[in-house]
Amino acid sequence: MAKCEICGKGISHGNKISIARSHVSRRATRTWKPNLRTVRIKVNGETKKMSVCSKCLRSAKVENM
Repeated sequence: MAKCEICGKGISHGNKISIARSHVSRRATRTWKPNLRTVRIKVNGETKKMSVCSKCLRSAKVENM
């Protein structure tokens, strides 16, 4: 669901770390989701609605309507 349809960027997993007294005391798992936008773009001459990450929009990998 949370995946860019252009570059394939998806959810990444890691640890949330709380630091107390100059060492790591606890770890908790968390997820980072990509910054997706639903936009209309041209694909082979026809318009489609796709989920695209903001990095692909800024780098002009897609032609926005």
